[in-house]
Formats: sequence, C-alpha cells, structure tokens
Amino acid sequence: MLPKEYRICMPLTVEEYRIGQLYMISKHSHEQSDRGEGVEVVQNEPFEDPAHGKGQCTEKRVYLNSKLPSWARAVVPKIFYVTEKAWNYYPYTITEYTCSFLPKFSIHIETKYEDNNGSNDNIFGSEAQDVDREVCFVDIAYDEVPERYYKESEDLRYFKSEKTSRGLLKEGWRDSQQPIMCSYKLVTVKFEVWGLQTRVEQFVHKVVRDVLLLGHRQAFAWVDEWIDMTLDDVREYEKQMHEQTNIKVCNDQHPTNSSSLDEIESRDKAST
Repeated sequence: MLPKEYRICMPLTVEEYRIGQLYMISKHSHEQSDRGEGVEVVQNEPFEDPAHGKGQCTEKRVYLNSKLPSWARAVVPKIFYVTEKAWNYYPYTITEYTCSFLPKFSIHIETKYEDNNGSNDNIFGSEAQDVDREVCFVDIAYDEVPERYYKESEDLRYFKSEKTSRGLLKEGWRDSQQPIMCSYKLVTVKFEVWGLQTRVEQFVHKVVRDVLLLGHRQAFAWVDEWIDMTLDDVREYEKQMHEQTNIKVCNDQHPTNSSSLDEIESRDKAST
C-alpha cells in the first residue's frame, strides 16, 4: 500500500472552482452514464461536522463493469458497483470508495485546494509528510488523455475561454499563469488479497489518475458554461443532472444483493 499525492493545477481560483467542481462532476457523471453504467446518486444533503463545520454529504453508486480489465471482469458479478461516500467541506474534502463484493478493497482520498501552482509540500501536515508517498503532478494540458475520452473541444492546448480570456495553455503554463490554483489529493488504495494486491493497487492508481486528469480538464474546458453561476444556481443544476442521470442508470440496473448472489452461485455451479 503506497499512498500517492496528486497535484493538479488549473487556471482558476479556489473560489471559482467551488462552482466549477460541482458543475463538472454533475455534467461528467451524466455524460458517462449510459447503457446502465455510470453514477447513481443515492444521497446528497447538507451535513455539519464538529471539526470541519458545514458541508455536503453525498453517497453514490458507480457502475463500471465494462471499464474493468478482462482479468477483473472474470471474477466479479455482471452487476457490479463501487460505493462512493464524500464529505465536502470546501476547500477540504474526504472521499471514500468501498465495494461489498470486495470487502478488503478501499480507496481513501483526502483533498485540499490552494491558490498556488502545486508548491506546498506540507499541505497535509507533518504526519503525512512522514509517510513515504509518491508525488505526481498531473498536467491538464499536456498529459495524454485515454483515446476514448479525447475531445478536441476539451484540448486545453487550443482552448481559449471567451468569458475569462484564459488559455491557450502553453508549455510551462503552470510557472506563468495567473490566476492559478492546485488540487492536492492524497490517495490511499488498499486491497489486502495475497497475490493480487500490487496488481490491483497499480491498476486503481492508473484509473484514479485518468479520472483526475479528465475531470480537471473538463472543469476548465467548460468554464464559460459555469463561470456566471452562483452556488444556488449550480446546486439547482446539480439536482437536475442527478435526477436525469439516475433515470439513465437505474432503468437498466437492478442492484440488489440477491441478484449479485444469484450470479455468483450460478457461476460456482457452472464451474463444478
């Protein structure tokens, strides 16, 4: 189990990204939810924590069977989802992923946002600093996006915002761009199964990195769609997108424990 710290810069301010993040997640989830796969929103409501104050608590089911590698699809049920629980105390968030079918699997993501270019090496405090971890910078303009997700309109080397006049992002843009902010994400992946641990953890970190790259690219590529929104505006948009996304996903899903167990039992019988 090797934690990784991802640093993703954007030509935005932390205050702007509070709106952009909510817009991007809602629109991205809706776009990716097709043929019964994607994100089903189970809970999204205000929450107050004694330490972190007021925030938003969400719970989602992420259906992703077709996105698994072949060796993983061979051992999981056809109806397979990961549970995402998130506590958003912006500019600090905690996100956890678990899977009932894989009880020894979990992902923990701690996120902090600052108005800098990824230069804070102690953002997670002295305890995190003492833990051996790999720091990975993700460049939203020049890192390669998986081919199936590439869109020319979201290529930030050639995108210029009409409303903010930000862009085009040239080589070395993180050293000269103003404004600039950074998403710092400390990601810990656990899969305590002998013989598969390293393989699964490496695969999950690759998926996490791809998701972070795509999401942060889209947040800026869509800036002209959300930059004039208020928090109330984006919460209303979020609500509408969640309702539409749930319809797309749930019409083709029956995610009950009994269905999963039936599939496992049928597979077991077939193999005997």
